[in-house]
Amino acid sequence: MNVAKPFTQRDVSMETSFRVNGRVMSVQAAPTKRLSAVLRDDLGLTGTKVGCDAGDCGACTVLLDGEQVCACLLPLRQAEGREVITVEGLDKDGLSALQQAFLRHGAAQCGICTPGMLMAASALLAHVPRPNPEQAEAALGGVLCRCTGYRKILDAVCDAWRQPDAQGDSPAGAAIGEAVLRLDGPPKVSGRDRFGADRWPENALAVRVLRSPHHHAGFRFGDLKGWLAAQPGVEVVLTAEDIPGRNAFGVIPPFADQPALAPSPARFRGEAVALVAGDPAVVEDLDLDSIPITWEPLVAVLTTAEAIDPEAPQLHEARSGNLLTAGLVECGDPEAALANSQHRVEGLIETGYVEHAYIEPEAGISWLDGDILVIEACTQAPGMDRSDTAILLGLPEERVRIVPTATGGGFGSKLDISLQPLLGLVTLKTGRPARLVYSRRESMMSTTKRHPASLRASLGADDQGRVTALHLEGDFNTGAYASWGPTVANRVPVHASGPYRTPHYHAIGRAIHSNGPISGAFRGFGVPQAAILQETLYDEMAERCGLDRLEFRRLNAFRDGDVTATGQRIEGVGILECLDALRLPWSKALAVAAARNASDDLVKRGVGIASCWYGCGNTSLSNPSTMKVGIAPDGAVVLHQGAVDIGQGSNTVIAQICADALGLPISSFRLLSGDTAITPDAGKTSASRQTYVSGKAAQLAGATLRAAILRHANVSQSACLSQDGNTLLLVDDGAERRLDLSSLPRDRDGYVFAAVETYDPPTTTLDEKGQGTPYAVYGYGAQMVELDVDCRLGTVHLVRFTAAHDLGRVINPLLAEGQIEGGIAQGIGLALMEEYLPGRTENLHDYLIPSIGDVPEIRSILIEKPDPEGPFGAKGLGEHALIPTAPAILNAIRHATGAKIAKLPALPHRVLEAIEAAGSGQ
Repeated sequence: MNVAKPFTQRDVSMETSFRVNGRVMSVQAAPTKRLSAVLRDDLGLTGTKVGCDAGDCGACTVLLDGEQVCACLLPLRQAEGREVITVEGLDKDGLSALQQAFLRHGAAQCGICTPGMLMAASALLAHVPRPNPEQAEAALGGVLCRCTGYRKILDAVCDAWRQPDAQGDSPAGAAIGEAVLRLDGPPKVSGRDRFGADRWPENALAVRVLRSPHHHAGFRFGDLKGWLAAQPGVEVVLTAEDIPGRNAFGVIPPFADQPALAPSPARFRGEAVALVAGDPAVVEDLDLDSIPITWEPLVAVLTTAEAIDPEAPQLHEARSGNLLTAGLVECGDPEAALANSQHRVEGLIETGYVEHAYIEPEAGISWLDGDILVIEACTQAPGMDRSDTAILLGLPEERVRIVPTATGGGFGSKLDISLQPLLGLVTLKTGRPARLVYSRRESMMSTTKRHPASLRASLGADDQGRVTALHLEGDFNTGAYASWGPTVANRVPVHASGPYRTPHYHAIGRAIHSNGPISGAFRGFGVPQAAILQETLYDEMAERCGLDRLEFRRLNAFRDGDVTATGQRIEGVGILECLDALRLPWSKALAVAAARNASDDLVKRGVGIASCWYGCGNTSLSNPSTMKVGIAPDGAVVLHQGAVDIGQGSNTVIAQICADALGLPISSFRLLSGDTAITPDAGKTSASRQTYVSGKAAQLAGATLRAAILRHANVSQSACLSQDGNTLLLVDDGAERRLDLSSLPRDRDGYVFAAVETYDPPTTTLDEKGQGTPYAVYGYGAQMVELDVDCRLGTVHLVRFTAAHDLGRVINPLLAEGQIEGGIAQGIGLALMEEYLPGRTENLHDYLIPSIGDVPEIRSILIEKPDPEGPFGAKGLGEHALIPTAPAILNAIRHATGAKIAKLPALPHRVLEAIEAAGSGQ
């Protein structure tokens, strides 16, 4: 069917004049061009972000004559003669009071939604200078955030009227424990932070990707040369045959199986099979369906149930080519222990695909710098990107440079390279710069998801309520390629006991191939799914034993010196302290629930609790991080830290650690981040490892640099350091020594003093029974939720979360609270609303993530139980905060109604079915 094409720059061009941030601007462009594109492409105001081009995310919010609008929905002609204000217009004379409030409250994490939030808030504050939370929530409801959990954004907006006290610099050696404002915060709130789509090099080719419309299909290309010759402005079309290196990448070398461009057959819907690059004015409007390709649909296996032979006596032995790998942890005699247990409960849980739904779709650029291929893109793992891209393109690593942009959310999916080798291939073949920006639909259909899981377990306890045994098996749909399936399969069995003593234990995790979307890393690597089953069984067992649910967890919680199911003796265990911190709010919440439920039969109040533990770093694998720090002749302390900050705060936290190890204030530091040409490899930003692993490397580097300075000055270890410009002052037992840095010799990098240190956590590989030391450090947490369930509608209203997390040592309480709130928000989505359905929920309208009205009050309690191995005792936090949220919600629903939810998300119809089943005794 022929349809009319929308207007483009090539169709119509006319001059439009309007005011932008107080200045009259005239633009020659199509009147139907999106205002967001005009602001970004024609005027260079890239502070206005684009996350969906459909008005769903609100990242492009600007003010039009003082009212907030989505610039992606507004045609240019509607701006004629009107006043537009973007985020760049807020800080004409320095940061505005609102922007300062965002910094003060830690309201900007990755920063991609921040301009939209600021503009929506500005419209409110123009009319309501001192809004209450309800007014702020209503004003910001059209802007989505995937990182913060919204609470600190609300705090900032409601506090913007206040004149804050000036924040002084933390004294030397006292940065740890302080709410140091995010060092990379000012660019985020001003709109100056550069994300993957924010740059278009001169003469750059636009790149688009042809993707499979089928879950599984063979294909063959027709006359590509003839097609290319008939497409003026299209410079090149590339397929798998054009890849010069090994066309396979992956996280762990034995499982490197994913092609950058697929040869036939395509194994999942959305798989890249060809690239087209050329003149942006041509390529952006090109109909990719015109490319000569013939598809031959094949049988597609989409679920683990379809991949498993139900007649096989041993499921994990009967999957033929569908089984990717399996992980096992076993100790004691779980079958005998279960048979002899006084109490036994069993259960199963099924979870579906969950989309990462970061607000920034994948984007980047590439160019040649001499013979060096430079790729600038959003990423979580520049070192890994460099290695994989070099292999795919047949280049030595030294000829590939990865420059991370600001990353607008990642949560695991931006660990997998997707566009880097595609950009590199175009630049290598043409010699020209290239630019590739995924659409929202393209991002959602082609990138990794949280693994769908099918888990079943049996739990035993004695007559005192002490857990005797746990037997758990889980099948995880890893999709067409390995991605992080091996990590999930091995991490789940280690963690499936929860932070509890379990003397007899059997847990197996299986990663199973299908033709569904590729499943990869997503905040927890399968542990959240396992915790849902384990923690809901703990609630049932507590009731079976006649014990309070919190007290049952306390009874079984790990203590210092306990041995885990892998045989590892652990210290610095903070789970008991987390549970103890919840005892008072728990008892109060139960009393309130009992009183409310006695007077209301239709809306029931429930209180739920769940715990977590999580190993920081890669499972039983080498996991090093290297940090470099030097003092320049002008006195600046330059920290080369390659740990990519995707919003979690590593730029600030790692600098705080290094500053205290060195003994100089954090204001002395200048950061160089991520670029593989100027920073050592700090490993992946994943697995809650950066604060612990990279932080430890930064601590060692700071201490080594300090020792070099003290040795040069011939002073003792107790000397105090300070600076006066380019003079370094050392005071030792009352005596002062002054070092004129500008007069001292410099190394090849221009530093007067420098240090490089590497840290690799002490772990061991696991044997055939899963015995060993998979992680050097574990973090712990417990969360409780109060909620209401409407028994007529099946709807769930969240009232409050109280979250206690053991951080070992709190490096930055402001950023830690932000991680907890953001993790809880994503856990809410997992529990109640998020369900990715291929082909049906590939936008942010149909795929629901929590909005500002879905996240209730969150009270964070930060516990410090120092770990012997962590930097200054610190542990990781990023993924821990998500793990207990969903099971706590399910336990609260069951407490309110008796309903046992066996399939997530707990959508209203599923809640109603479970309530009916509970009422009928099923």
